[in-house]
Amino acid sequence: MGLQQAYRAAAAGKRRGNNIGAVSDILTASRRLLVAAAVLFGAGMAAAPAHAQSGPFAGMAGRWAGGGTVTLDDGSTERIRCRATYAVAGPTMELTLTCASEAYRFSFDGRVVAEPGGAVTGSWSESSRNISGTLQGRGGNGSFQVVASTGGFNASIALATRGAHQSISIRADSQFRAANIALSR
Repeated sequence: MGLQQAYRAAAAGKRRGNNIGAVSDILTASRRLLVAAAVLFGAGMAAAPAHAQSGPFAGMAGRWAGGGTVTLDDGSTERIRCRATYAVAGPTMELTLTCASEAYRFSFDGRVVAEPGGAVTGSWSESSRNISGTLQGRGGNGSFQVVASTGGFNASIALATRGAHQSISIRADSQFRAANIALSR
């Protein structure tokens, strides 16, 4: 019986009475366990910003697309397609909203900062008309009411984000009367 065990051990690359094979198996299993833990930890850290995002702009970061309608100065209504990008860094957000129809286009860029108490301030520009101005309003938790102003132009903007859906309503006193936009991720 002893020779048979010695033969099997030799065939398996192990010597009888030597625990090197068992130690090697434990080391290999330990390495695999450490690699698996590292992969899981890395995956968790990569996903953490999307879920751990907090602050007034939580849940808004990323690219959005959708459409809606724009009501022009003459009262006519056109369907528009829109894209939005939000870059969030704590209490600061940079945004781009570009919308177009067959006859109308606007490209709105802004940078807003959330102040303590829910105030939101910032600046904006609209490149197709070469105008810029200030943003002021209130909001948090994905819901904002702001006014975009410059000489001769004021627009009220309401933005609400719920999960993967966002609605934007713009009411202006010139250039165009209104826009209603629905976006999703």
